[in-house]
Amino acid sequence: MSSERRLHIICHDVPWPADYGGVIDPFYKTKALHELGIKVHLHCFLYGRAEQVELKKYCEEVYYYKRKTGWKGLSITTPYIVSSRAVPELLENLLKDDYPVLMEGMHCTAFATKLIQHGKKVFLRLHNTESVYYRYLYQYEKKWMKKIYYRIESILLKKFEKKIPKEIPVFTVSQTDADYYSEKFKQKSVKFLPVFIPPYEVSGKEGIGNYNLYHGNLSVTENEKAATWLVKNIFSKINIPLIIAGKNPSKRLTAILTRSNNISLVANPTDDEIKNLIRNAHINVLPSFNNTGVKLKLINALFNGRHCVVNEAAVAGSGLEAACHVGVNANAMASIIMQLTHQPFAEEEITLRKKLLPAIFDNKANAEKLIQWIY
Repeated sequence: MSSERRLHIICHDVPWPADYGGVIDPFYKTKALHELGIKVHLHCFLYGRAEQVELKKYCEEVYYYKRKTGWKGLSITTPYIVSSRAVPELLENLLKDDYPVLMEGMHCTAFATKLIQHGKKVFLRLHNTESVYYRYLYQYEKKWMKKIYYRIESILLKKFEKKIPKEIPVFTVSQTDADYYSEKFKQKSVKFLPVFIPPYEVSGKEGIGNYNLYHGNLSVTENEKAATWLVKNIFSKINIPLIIAGKNPSKRLTAILTRSNNISLVANPTDDEIKNLIRNAHINVLPSFNNTGVKLKLINALFNGRHCVVNEAAVAGSGLEAACHVGVNANAMASIIMQLTHQPFAEEEITLRKKLLPAIFDNKANAEKLIQWIY
């Protein structure tokens, strides 16, 4: 491995602390590449998170750019998540050398065409299918201003995705997304590259817990929808305890949860609290209402918790079906939960996970693949 292999990585946010889905993959990817001798030049956007000394451990240079938020970032033709990051200084820095460029997410593709025109090797890592994801956000959002924004963004993203140069290799986090980009947008090279994750080890405890758990950032529209759906369609009909835990639950969700005797809310848990909740739950119940990307909270639960009950969208294209109990609808999920309530989490399930999960989520092996594809 040449010590002089260098790579620009553009990240849509500051990827440390690695405490939410959008930054976990870029951070642990950067770390894994560094450990294999790649000299990373990281570019990230400031809009709520601070500059981080931690990133200097894994990067030759870290560049920070102020994102153009609000009206300054708007464009009639380009999605806001892209146009708000079209900072000229970023393009100038990328064109100072001939190092390849890895764009993390559609958010970071403002200069994709210009980079290609200047002869740069450019690669795109997709964390989900953004146009589809924003369409789901539009469908589930209650506030009309946000609803309009999500609808417009979804339309602009669909048009914008078609304009991404076809010669740019794409790396997706699920096989479903890989198939979508191959078929829908005719990208010449689309490869599935599993998400990079924290140094988890399979540590689910044998035996029985006394509650079910749904966890997630409850200020995210999709997660509030999932929590509400669980209450209305499953746990209001079966007298089994459910804990819903996560950041910033809305007044609306809080009101729904307080009406149920068997359901409790843990608002804004600490990292340690959420780890303990996942570890001690009997069942982690994690439905999803979009089938793009990969669900990092499910990966966390599979490594660290007991039984996992999901719907089909939660595991689509992930390769994780064998480690989960999959219900096709609310009635099927309720039936599975009732069957599992008195069924201990057993050694054979731990053995299955120890075989399956490290084979998919091996940061070193996946970084080596990425290096081969780029260089």
